Amino acid sequence: MTSRSSSDSVPRPLVLLTGATGYIGGRLLRALDKTGCPIRCLARKPEFLQQRVAPSTEVVKGDCLDLASIQPALAGVHTAYYLVHSMGSSGKFEEEDRQAASNFAASARQAGVSRIIYLGGLGTEGPSLSAHLRSRQEVADILRSSGVPVIEFRASIVIGSGSLSFEMIRALVQRLPVMICPRWVGVKAQPIAVEDVIAYLVQALELPIGEAAVYEIGGADQVSYGEIMQEYARQCGLRRWMIPVPILTPRLSSLWLGLVTPIYARIGRKLVDSMRNPTLVKNPSALKVFDIRPRGVKDAIERALNNENVEFAETCWSDALSSSGKARSWGGVRFGTRLVDSRTLRVSVPPAAAFAPIRQIGGTHGWYFADFLWWLRGFLDLLVGGVGMRRGRRNAQTVVVGDALDFWRVEAFERDHCLRLAAEMKVPGRAWLQFEVEPISSQSNAQESIIRQIAIFDPAGLGGLFYWYALYPVHRWIFAGMLRAIASRAWLEASSTHG
Repeated sequence: MTSRSSSDSVPRPLVLLTGATGYIGGRLLRALDKTGCPIRCLARKPEFLQQRVAPSTEVVKGDCLDLASIQPALAGVHTAYYLVHSMGSSGKFEEEDRQAASNFAASARQAGVSRIIYLGGLGTEGPSLSAHLRSRQEVADILRSSGVPVIEFRASIVIGSGSLSFEMIRALVQRLPVMICPRWVGVKAQPIAVEDVIAYLVQALELPIGEAAVYEIGGADQVSYGEIMQEYARQCGLRRWMIPVPILTPRLSSLWLGLVTPIYARIGRKLVDSMRNPTLVKNPSALKVFDIRPRGVKDAIERALNNENVEFAETCWSDALSSSGKARSWGGVRFGTRLVDSRTLRVSVPPAAAFAPIRQIGGTHGWYFADFLWWLRGFLDLLVGGVGMRRGRRNAQTVVVGDALDFWRVEAFERDHCLRLAAEMKVPGRAWLQFEVEPISSQSNAQESIIRQIAIFDPAGLGGLFYWYALYPVHRWIFAGMLRAIASRAWLEASSTHG
């Protein structure tokens, strides 16, 4: 599969992109589109990605933890971007990272791939290196062991609207006038703007074939996390006090982050553990090889804030399917008969108006009924290592298949007709919440609709059955109240529009 440039008719080699649903991968996909090279994306759920790619981009199903599934995806590929990591995994992420990289390396060698481009993390090798950064560097070693030339970029924290690190900094500064700061707040980093990371990844395509190298990339400034937060506060016109404390364990720090930021406890522990390591550029060779002069922290934050004013972020850290932390399988557990709780309500509004509150559900709009209990469920989920409610939603008005929505994932969406959400909170089984809107005829010729709400649960064993029936009265009360509130809001908004 090749394409030809309009200027010189030279065939462009096929590029494979992994991690296209993630924060970096989603932005890199848009940048690669502009180069004119043919692109193939590897995705565990192609239907989640298909609506976000250009018509010329090929999307194939595959999982790097399943060797057989990725071998066809690498056929005919010249350059492969490896942007896979298991930081959001609920299991042992180091083992998953190791297995995924081993499978990809073996398949790339077998397919005759000419080059692998990989984004890892800065950090001095040694026993004090965090598990996350150590795993990032181990992955690079595994990819190199394939014999395929590897271009490895090692980056410090990434500053950009929607990035994991920036979301943490933004939430801490915005919500806490006084911050109790553990020791990691004083650790030095060399933050880099997301636009500069993408520029490095794209320019790597122009390097000579056969070249293998490690490039350390960072912004123009070496600053502590505390200084980054102070700069953010300054640009937002906020005054913040930071009180240092001698010790705060990664678990306590992660729970603290989960309470006041979008970062839930499972990822928070890994993030905090990595923050104790300085991430500074020691080899500046990237500045000589690439035509890129990275921004300083002031400009990076200013650009991120400007982009943050656009309601729909281009990509967000929670977009990645790995952010759910779901295990890949249920270890052979056979799900029993699905349990279904369904109800309908008739509303005197057309389908588009009836569907509007459904389309806006979650995030800043909330869940329309018993929001405190939804928040409590998210808090309990956070305590047991789940995603909690802090992911919100990317856009307050529209959704697409694959979007993260609080502790749900959009699994199906038909405009003005259907929204199906798959649960990503911790439950002993699998759960879905579906809304359907249908038009109905009326003798008065007024436009009316039926809203149908369906809660579906696949219990895993006796524990799942106990969970369903023990909470059924509460769920029934909440879901019935939610449906009434949705109908009421639809009627009020339709009345105000035509009033």
